[in-house]
Amino acid sequence: MEKDLTPEFEEPMLFGHPKGLFYLFFAELWERFSFYGMRALLTLYMVDVIFEALSDRDYATAAVYASYGSLVYASTVIGGRISDKVLGMRNSIFLGGILMSLGHFVLAVENNVAFFLALSLIIVGNGFFKPNISTFVGTLYKDGDPRKDSGFTIFYMGINIGGWVAPLLCGWLAVAYGWHYGFGLAGIGMLSGLIFFWSGIRNGVFGDRGMPPVNGGIDDKIMGVKQRYFIPAVSFLAVPVIAYLLSSYKPLGSGDGFFADQNIVNIIFKIIGVSILVYLGYIIFQSSKEERKKLIVAVLITVFMTIFWGFHELSGSVITLFAARNVDLAGVMTASQTNSLNSMWIIILAIPISLLWTTLSKKNLNPRTPYKFGMGLLFAGISFYILSISEGSANEDGLVPFAYLLLMYFLISVGELFMSPVGLSKITDLSPKRIVAFMMGVWFLSSAFAFQVVGFIGKQLSIESTDKNIGGFDTLYVYTEGFLLIAKYSIGAGLLVLLAGPFIKKLMGDVH
Repeated sequence: MEKDLTPEFEEPMLFGHPKGLFYLFFAELWERFSFYGMRALLTLYMVDVIFEALSDRDYATAAVYASYGSLVYASTVIGGRISDKVLGMRNSIFLGGILMSLGHFVLAVENNVAFFLALSLIIVGNGFFKPNISTFVGTLYKDGDPRKDSGFTIFYMGINIGGWVAPLLCGWLAVAYGWHYGFGLAGIGMLSGLIFFWSGIRNGVFGDRGMPPVNGGIDDKIMGVKQRYFIPAVSFLAVPVIAYLLSSYKPLGSGDGFFADQNIVNIIFKIIGVSILVYLGYIIFQSSKEERKKLIVAVLITVFMTIFWGFHELSGSVITLFAARNVDLAGVMTASQTNSLNSMWIIILAIPISLLWTTLSKKNLNPRTPYKFGMGLLFAGISFYILSISEGSANEDGLVPFAYLLLMYFLISVGELFMSPVGLSKITDLSPKRIVAFMMGVWFLSSAFAFQVVGFIGKQLSIESTDKNIGGFDTLYVYTEGFLLIAKYSIGAGLLVLLAGPFIKKLMGDVH
């Protein structure tokens, strides 16, 4: 439990919101700038530099990208727990920010060992930074404060501004001056975020918020070392271990058995996934009838969201490679810069779609959650179908018009706005209070498992070649056939959710 604000503390305000919101807004904007700027370059850097000499460079890239994404999101569960119990949000944000900054700067060193160490630093740092910066926003408002929703809207706009601008700038620098300049700018972005957060503390806009828990024992000793020093030391020691896991991207076995096409990280997540499902089954069995119904819906929503993110996160891997090899980007943007399109559409569409739900609510026509999820999966499926039919408009070099990619990102962004904003709140509404923290952890882990989907698809659509300039109709056929299959699965899942809507709605009871 965190310390209460001192009685003398008067909340400084700006535009009707706590002034601290705007410091957190810019801190998160720059952190997301660093994250998305790096992500825009990551797949292309692996294909063109790290695995340049391998004939299965696409396969290796897909495996590492999937492991990186899974571990990035899984780390938030551990980092969030350590913050709640020992460090507090302020210390966790600083520790995470420093680790991530180091990771981005080390990534600027063009060396294979440095590459895996850099990704590991970012993974550990993200675990401390990401869950705490968002939670910090919630502490600025009292329970029931009507400004809270709009405050989070302002905060999340910062996320998407960072996600929009970063690929454009980092992508331009990487092409114009070299990879290390693009990665270096991402590191400067992370440092900028930390500076904004530190200046907020220095100016006293947060009061006593985010301090270590009163009974957390931050100065208690483990092996003779205070926890405030022990935890950062262990965090740094974990980096080479994670680097080893990332570098072990080759499958441990072949054939059709359990180890077929599985690396160490794949196996770890399989074991975690089975364990969670078994434990969820036990919880559901032990629950009351009404709790059981809602828990089943919470699990279904998590599964639907995992499927959606599994397709959505292809933007940083397969779709980036498709853009580089088979989209006519001449005079428009580079392949890495196409990663900005999703955030651009989110910024454009967020307010109109929010107003749509408000208008429909006034007319008592606002769709229930299962219908929004079903439509979100349909939009995702249609977006990939658009890419699959782009083959018919290819020129003699196997390049398709940029308009197909632009439309694809528009559609999948609509799907994201149908699903993502409501999912998190529904998990808290549907979960019994005694296990709500556990269910939130499962929700965040769903993004980690989504990257396992990304890795599987990336491996299936990998191109065997050592030619940096590979392209043409050979790659176009591989990608468009894969996109068509994804479209079928996503549309099928969306239709299934819509058909099951009345049944799911009944299980949800009074939860909208």
